[in-house]
Amino acid sequence: MIKEKKCKGQNKAVSFKGCGKITNVNFRKFGLCPSCYAEFLTETEAGKIIMQKAIFKVQKPRLEFEKASKEHTEKKGIAGALLVTKTLVHAFIRERDKFKPCISCGCQWNNEFQAGHYYPAGSFETLKFDLRNINGQCQKCNLHLEGNFENYTLNLPNRIGKENFNELVKLAEIDKQFSKVWNLENLLEIRNQIKKLKNETK
Repeated sequence: MIKEKKCKGQNKAVSFKGCGKITNVNFRKFGLCPSCYAEFLTETEAGKIIMQKAIFKVQKPRLEFEKASKEHTEKKGIAGALLVTKTLVHAFIRERDKFKPCISCGCQWNNEFQAGHYYPAGSFETLKFDLRNINGQCQKCNLHLEGNFENYTLNLPNRIGKENFNELVKLAEIDKQFSKVWNLENLLEIRNQIKKLKNETK
């Protein structure tokens, strides 16, 4: 049986006077009746802190689940966005360099030409979608000669201009100092850039 007690703040609610009424329904830890306890939680700084902690404790499992779900979704989203961006960029390169000879060996263009990277996409993440770093290349050079790098080096300055080539070399040096982390926003910027360039060439 709960003993009747005077409503008066105690412990963390000691600074809260309470209504002083005798009641057998009280929050014994704080010495307050239900009405005063509710007022303590909403009207005092100490009460607000206690309430926030209680809310967080209840919400924590849901928040952790939502965070994990968001990270999983973003991870899947980034992978999909990378693939879409790669497909769009490579298609643009093949169209841009249509009828141009292979950047490496100089053989005549054909429908099987690919988008070949000067600095490999897997090793130079920041240059993965740099249009100066990607040029039309025959399958033999791209797939079987590992890009035919020496001849690529000889021909690239003439294809993109010496100034662009020198800047590309500098960017490759910078790339070694940090790892590029792609997000949905900058991948969207690249796709928008490609769409704009396609519209300009129509």
